[in-house]
Amino acid sequence: MKGRVEEDLCMGHGMCAALAPGVYEVSDLGTNDMGEFVVTAGSEDAARRGARACPERAILLEEDAHIA
Repeated sequence: MKGRVEEDLCMGHGMCAALAPGVYEVSDLGTNDMGEFVVTAGSEDAARRGARACPERAILLEEDAHIA
């Protein structure tokens, strides 16, 4: 699974990292500046939970992305 954070939409609520700290990283200001990232195997449910918690819907997940 791949993900992307639309950094211009992130308002720094930090909910993604609060619910999925192993998946999402936020700056000291609470903003998520990860850009494109790969969700490690076994972390997919946490990634979904964190993305759903984003009030700005700044996190996009590609469910069918296969990494070679």
